[in-house]
Amino acid sequence: MASRKKPGADLRRDYPLYVQVGMVITLVILVTAFNVSYDSRGDFQVQLEEQDVVEMEEIKQTEQERTPPPPPRPPVPVEVPNDEVVEDQEVDWDSSLDFDEELDSGPPPDEGGEEEEEEQEIFVAVEESPELIGGMDALYEEVEYPDFARRAGIEGRVVVQFVVDEEGNVTDPRALSSPHSSLEEEAIRAVSEMKFEPGKQRDRAVRVQMSLPVMFELN
Repeated sequence: MASRKKPGADLRRDYPLYVQVGMVITLVILVTAFNVSYDSRGDFQVQLEEQDVVEMEEIKQTEQERTPPPPPRPPVPVEVPNDEVVEDQEVDWDSSLDFDEELDSGPPPDEGGEEEEEEQEIFVAVEESPELIGGMDALYEEVEYPDFARRAGIEGRVVVQFVVDEEGNVTDPRALSSPHSSLEEEAIRAVSEMKFEPGKQRDRAVRVQMSLPVMFELN
């Protein structure tokens, strides 16, 4: 009686073949799926990031600054011989000096020349102030109202500053304030004509600075 093989025995013998066929089918499916996905997405581009380029810079070694050398010394002056020949001078040794003879020192200084005058001090406040001879009435008798100022109706006060010297005369008059030049000129002229009792300091007449107001009014 012939023996019959079981179907399971043939399957075990062909198992490696089935495994290889399955792997091939699986590989075909994967390749097909990859191609379909690649076509559906269009061009497949792979973008690589640009890498930073590192440049190597050569570092030069620093050189230490050297101190500049000192300037050269100036040349030593060389004495140049003088080509001039000094002629021999004859000296009369027989002559004698008269020590009793007076030396001619020129004319004597002029003792009668002009001496510099010392600037005298001008006082502002003294023990005895200068007094106007005749008072303010004498001043206004001297004042004449300028025609131009009278016609123009100009009036006001002019303050005149001046110095009374040791003899009572008025010197260096000038106007400190004035409403018009015509009134200023007349006030200075009138004050200059006045005479004062000189001021005194320690019983000595001195120069004193003072001022007077001159009023110009139209009646």
